[in-house]
Amino acid sequence: MAGGYSEIVFRRPLTIALAALIEALLGLGLAVGGIYVLAITLLGRGADGSFGLPLVVFVLGGAAALGYVAWGLFTLHDWARTPVVLTQIFALVTTYYLWTSEQYAAALGLGALAVAALALVLAPSTTATLFPDEAGGASRRSRQG
Repeated sequence: MAGGYSEIVFRRPLTIALAALIEALLGLGLAVGGIYVLAITLLGRGADGSFGLPLVVFVLGGAAALGYVAWGLFTLHDWARTPVVLTQIFALVTTYYLWTSEQYAAALGLGALAVAALALVLAPSTTATLFPDEAGGASRRSRQG
């Protein structure tokens, strides 16, 4: 790459930066929740200690994965868009269950983040940046044949 990092920053639209930020915030929130469960488990206040530690490992692993995907999107890797979309679909499902359990503030906050991230990651400027061949009308497959 001739231009290096400054060229990548120059061609990164705001939609990608904001979508990556939202993904990173969801990962951070998941990590905070995992650390909370770890603290509760270690203090002996958890309902089931044998369930708490595997849950912590799973949640912290998920938080690390969300952080990695956010970094991948921020650094303009096209593979990162699919996990971001899947994360937001899971967040919308979680939003539904938060809403039905009368946790309205959490449901509205998570739902708003999920819808915003979906709109940002599926925006035309994001698609054009991550998939320049497809955005211009000529797909990779048609050029390979």
